[in-house]
Formats: sequence, structure tokens, C-alpha cells
Amino acid sequence: GPIAVETGRLSVSIPSGPWKGRHPMNPQDPSPGRSLSTSMVGTWELLSREDRTASGAPRTEPSLGSDPVALLFFDAKGHFAAQFMKRDRSVVAEPEARPTAANNSRARGGYDAYFGTYTVDDLTGMVTTRLSAALSQENVGQSFSRTMEVSGDLLVIRLDTSTASGEPVVRTLRWRWVG
Repeated sequence: GPIAVETGRLSVSIPSGPWKGRHPMNPQDPSPGRSLSTSMVGTWELLSREDRTASGAPRTEPSLGSDPVALLFFDAKGHFAAQFMKRDRSVVAEPEARPTAANNSRARGGYDAYFGTYTVDDLTGMVTTRLSAALSQENVGQSFSRTMEVSGDLLVIRLDTSTASGEPVVRTLRWRWVG
């Protein structure tokens, strides 16, 4: 049966059995055939974010920089939230009037945040997010599509977008599952 843990006024019941203390949505679960819609559920911490042109040349997106701090959340009911922060916000490199890049939201002052709902096409790995709320007002109500893949505790997201000057790039974000 479950193990009861009590601390002060909080009582938590931890299931025992096949999960052996792991969260049932843990992407490290070795069960074969897990779908993207199941394995992407959880909390993810950003490991890396890079933009590359068609020729492979790197580009740095100035509003969040090449190494932002970020968390991404997907629940099992189709809700998500994301927050990104430029690691060094002492100098903001982007003008406020910068237009939104294609297929992407706009950061302000070295920060970007939004939440909403998502749908998954398990056959293609395409995830479409619909923003219910966003830091930048013009992003509210927009939908964005990304290709996603989970392998163990690593989530890789790829999207076609563009630089501030309009140059097309592929952005690759690598995330580590943290809960």
C-alpha cells in the first residue's frame, strides 16, 4: 500500500509498487512505446538554446541571449507554461519596439513568459501551443508549432523562426526533466 509521510500540517501519500518512488510521468520510465503526449508531461529545465541558419552558422538572439534560464511545464490535461530569462539582465540589448519573430513570442526586458493549452500529434512529433496569456500582449491568442522529441530525461524542441533582421533560423532547445 501507499506510504504516508507527515510533516507538520502536510500529509502526503506516496504510492508504492511498480513506481518505486518515481513520479508516474517520469520520462526515464523504461516502458517501451511511450507516446510524446505522455513522455513530455512534467517540469523541464533549459540546458541549451541555439539558433542556426540553413548553412549551420550560429546566430544569437539578443533579447534572451544564447544561455537563458528557463522552465517549461506540461500537464497531462493539455495545459502548459513557459518562463525564460536572460542570464545577465544588467544590460538589455533589445529595443522595446522589436517586432515579434516568426513562429515565436516576444521577450521584454530580457524576460518572456506565457501559458495556455497545447495539442500533440504523436505521429509527427508536432506540438501546437495556444497562448491564453503572455508577457507581450500581441502574443495573447497566438498559436505556435514546434517539433518535439523525448529521449530518457531529455526533451528536444525545434522550431523555424527568424532573427530580428528577418533571417530564417532553426532554434533548438534542449531541456532536462526535473519533475
